[in-house]
Amino acid sequence: MRIPRSALVAGALASLLLGGTAHAAAAPAYKPVLTKNPLYKTGKLGFDTCEEPAVRSGSVEEVKGYLDVVLDCLNAAWEPRIKQAGHTFSKPGLQVITKPGAKTGCGKFPAGVQALYCTANNKITYWVSPRLVEEPTDLILMLVLAHEYGHHVQHLTGMFDALTEYNGKNEARVLDEARRFELQAECLSGVFTGSVWHSLGRKETEFAYYVKNSGTGLDLSAIGVEVEGWAEKSHGKAANIGRWLKRGYDTESAGGCNTWKAPKSQVS
Repeated sequence: MRIPRSALVAGALASLLLGGTAHAAAAPAYKPVLTKNPLYKTGKLGFDTCEEPAVRSGSVEEVKGYLDVVLDCLNAAWEPRIKQAGHTFSKPGLQVITKPGAKTGCGKFPAGVQALYCTANNKITYWVSPRLVEEPTDLILMLVLAHEYGHHVQHLTGMFDALTEYNGKNEARVLDEARRFELQAECLSGVFTGSVWHSLGRKETEFAYYVKNSGTGLDLSAIGVEVEGWAEKSHGKAANIGRWLKRGYDTESAGGCNTWKAPKSQVS
C-alpha cells in the first residue's frame, strides 16, 4: 500500500480559502447547530452491509462502478439518521473526472485534489488520478468517498451555514473551524466504514494502515495555498486525523464526532 497524499477539500473550505489532555484549552464557543446538532443523538448508524464491487484494474469504468455502489450504501445508511434528526434528506450528485480543471459548481477542480464536495450543487467530484488505485483492494476509494459524504451530511444538517466567513483578519478562528469541520468529516467517514466493516471481508490491518497514516491524506499546496504548514493548520495534525477516523469507526455514531466540543489539543 501507499501513504495517501491526496487532499480532501470541501466546497466550503475552498470558499473560505479563496473568496485531550487534562490541561488542554477548552473549545471556543460555537453555534448550537454545530455543538448540539440533533444528529449527535441519533445513535449508531445501524447500516451493516455494503457489498463492494471488485476493482481489479483501477480503470475509470471500474472506479465509477465502485463509487456508484458505495454511494448507494452511504445514502441508505445516512438517510434514516438525517430524517431522525429532523432534517430533510437529499442525495448528493457524483461526477468522476480524469483530469483537473473540470467544472464542479464551486469553480474548476483544482489540480492535485482527490475529491471535493460542492454545496452549490450538492455534488461530489472525484478525480480518478492515474495512480489512484495502486492495489486493487485499496480501501482509499471508500474512505475518500465517505469523507466527502461527511461534508454532505454537514450540509444537510445546517453546519455549513454556521461557519465563519474569512474577512482577512480572523484567520485563527477560520482555521480552527476548518480543522474541526474536516476532522468531523473524517470521523463521519469512520462511522460509515465501521458500520459496514464486517460485510467487507477485509483485514483490520487495512483500516489500521489509514489510522496510522493520516486517514485520507493531505496536500493543500495543490490549490495554490503557499502558507507554510497550511495543510496541518486547516486539517489538523496527522495523529488527530487518524484519531478521529478511528473514533468514528469505533463508535459507529455521529455522536462520537462532535469535534466542536473537543479541546484544542484534539483538533490541532
